[in-house]
Amino acid sequence: MKKGRKIHLIGNAHIDPVWLWRWQEGYGEIKATFQSALDRLKEYPEFVFTSACAPYYKWIEENEPKMFEEIRERVREGRWSIVGGMWNQPDCNIPSGESFVRHLLYSGRYFLEKFGKAVKVGYNVDSFGHNGMLPQIFKKSGLDYYVFQRPGDHEKELPGNVFWWESPDGSRVLTFKIPFGYSGGRRGDVIDKIRRTEELAEAQGIDFMCFYGVGNHGGGPTIANIEAIRKLQKEEDGERFLFSCLEKYFESIKDKGDTLPVVKDDLQHHASGCYSASWQIKADNRKAEHRLCSAEKFAAIAHQRLGFPYPGKEIQTAWEKVMFNQFHDIMGGCIIKEAFEDAKEFHGFALHTGAWVLNGALQKLSWAIDTMPQKAGRRSKENHWYLWEYENQGSPFVVFNPLSWEVKGTLQVNALAKGITDEKGNPLPLQVVRGPQTNGPDKWNTIFEASVPAFGYRVYWVYLNKEFEEAVFDSKEEARTDSKNVVENPYIKVEFEEHTGYIKSLYDKRSCVEVLKGRGAVPVVIDIHRCDTWAHGVFEFSDEIGRFSDASVKLMEQGPLRWMMRVTSRYNDSVLRQDFILYRDKPEIEVRVKLDWREKHKMLKLSFPVNVEKPKATYEIPYGYIERPANGEEEPGQQWIDLSGKLGEKTYGLALLNDSKYSFSVLENDMRMTIANSSIIADHYGMRDEWCEFLDQGVQEFSYKLVPHSGGWQDENLVKKAYELNVKPLGIMETYHEGPLPQVMEGIRIGAENIIASVFKRAEDEDGYILRCYETSGKETKTEIRIPILQREWTAKFGKCEIKTFRIPEDPTKGIEEVSLIETEIER
Repeated sequence: MKKGRKIHLIGNAHIDPVWLWRWQEGYGEIKATFQSALDRLKEYPEFVFTSACAPYYKWIEENEPKMFEEIRERVREGRWSIVGGMWNQPDCNIPSGESFVRHLLYSGRYFLEKFGKAVKVGYNVDSFGHNGMLPQIFKKSGLDYYVFQRPGDHEKELPGNVFWWESPDGSRVLTFKIPFGYSGGRRGDVIDKIRRTEELAEAQGIDFMCFYGVGNHGGGPTIANIEAIRKLQKEEDGERFLFSCLEKYFESIKDKGDTLPVVKDDLQHHASGCYSASWQIKADNRKAEHRLCSAEKFAAIAHQRLGFPYPGKEIQTAWEKVMFNQFHDIMGGCIIKEAFEDAKEFHGFALHTGAWVLNGALQKLSWAIDTMPQKAGRRSKENHWYLWEYENQGSPFVVFNPLSWEVKGTLQVNALAKGITDEKGNPLPLQVVRGPQTNGPDKWNTIFEASVPAFGYRVYWVYLNKEFEEAVFDSKEEARTDSKNVVENPYIKVEFEEHTGYIKSLYDKRSCVEVLKGRGAVPVVIDIHRCDTWAHGVFEFSDEIGRFSDASVKLMEQGPLRWMMRVTSRYNDSVLRQDFILYRDKPEIEVRVKLDWREKHKMLKLSFPVNVEKPKATYEIPYGYIERPANGEEEPGQQWIDLSGKLGEKTYGLALLNDSKYSFSVLENDMRMTIANSSIIADHYGMRDEWCEFLDQGVQEFSYKLVPHSGGWQDENLVKKAYELNVKPLGIMETYHEGPLPQVMEGIRIGAENIIASVFKRAEDEDGYILRCYETSGKETKTEIRIPILQREWTAKFGKCEIKTFRIPEDPTKGIEEVSLIETEIER
């Protein structure tokens, strides 16, 4: 039978800016590769080159402007094809939903500005897996197509190489999985790849793409590649072997759309070890993402209320550093040691920028709040009032909430206070706790219960010398202990085993349920000496070789607001300290962890066997969630996972929240979180000798939270609770001064509990504000949204797991409109 399928030949150069080399070397390889591609374009008029990644173009623009102008000319000719739409080829599991939006926002706008071209094809050919919310994020950013390579055929079964990929809201992108790799440097390799691709295209009954060009350390298509293709075109039907680009290919097969299969799932698993490799870079990533979002929110509020100069360029530059570190090899933790140091510097830049912007905005707002006490006092020459000029008036402590709902929780003041009140003078319950200091009475701090409005603030008054009648609350609500190694409050009771430190019993008083089936919070040591850094070909980590034990259990805090039990356990030279905190009014346990890890070729997991039958495991993914089989495979997740099932006739479950972890497994009812992975640094099954060094050595600190619940996880506000663990209220101790702002301010009000506003910032074109919200529970929702500081309110409808972006114009006479994720008009 005569072959008739067309093969679109995609000349490309996969470039890892960082991997077994540092970014400075990657910088040079990008220049060399781009120059080589330009040379080939001069030599062969039919040749087309494809390339992604905005920072590569930015580097050329800054360092070699003449080369940049030549690239722009080739783009105008249609012979240099820009794809990807993302800042680089990121890890597609670990970055937050908002990070993916910023990849598309900043790169998309850059390509539009510099090349006059809207990117239509997503392109992550080397990323290690792809979360199931990407189709919606792509579609709402103007992309219609997607190209990937991993997972391989042995890692996930798919209905073919061409299919529709659909996210939970129903958004679809036409998707192509690269067969036989994205590279191919030698002449014979290219012809062989074309022949194999041709056979696959005939078998699947659709035209295909074949990628060629030297990759990883750059290079691109060679003269030998192009000459070999020319020869093939002459010897056979030249119309079937086309020098082409991705967009032309997808346009050519669009009419086949109705016949193509649909995949409604994420695309996993490749390199499961990368979900946990290098705790530091992953923790810094989470911290930087949240800090920049918080900084944007309050910078926008301070700009609107007080004319604070909005630092949009500084914020974008910080995001660019975060996005660069999200490159799949960097965020996957499989780079060389020296490159980790570079990544630490990039995160340091972003974190410092975020802290600087955030502090400036908060200080601007707090200084404008009227904090004058009722009694008159002496005014200073500078027309400000000072704490020491009043006797027993208290110090104003301004608490800010970066989240889009009212947060009620326990806050810490760096002072030994005798009394704390709200802005109305109502005394609040408080407790003295040990602070970070060591000198004399200054080592004592005070915690108190606060309630802070959404995107807003509240002023509390701290008294160092004035006592109040004890704040009244039901004594039944106190946390307490009635026996050794036991703490409880009205909702739950926790008992620890004496010598191991494991949770012996976690009892839910509300539901009369023993939450765990066996011991919980068990530190399990796993042997991984057969794995390389990526854990290629390994899908689960279950070879248990030991557990931490030899524990001490000690009560560290007790008071009206919270109790803290410290469990310290050991394994060889490693030490694990877990501080289990029980608050008087919360049906959950917060755990603060300090791990000193000294093991090599081992992994550490915390195990929580949940007392349910027919378990279902649900994981947070970027701007959404997904249910996966409880089959023991290592899975990527974000701020929370949940294991629910049947307990008798009712549904019951346990949620595990965290502030910096991304790797989990669930085997039947045993839910585990991976907290350390001491693989060899950048080991691709190479030589293992005394020169090798290991990941995750030394001290790390993180927090997690256990949330038992009756009913489904959606009923427990898990998404909000996970945010509250990651994004804490921020406090500033102020002085006395007059000002235009009140002592309480609410920045946003959203009617529906399952709608969260993740972003509030100035628009990129500086005309008004951007509010981004998303639905968290998987149900269609109609809700009122109100932003008091802008005097705006409207009604919005959300589909299941839908993300919406609203532009709020500066001019109050102009209506609010929904825009794309890259802040352009939505094509209707």
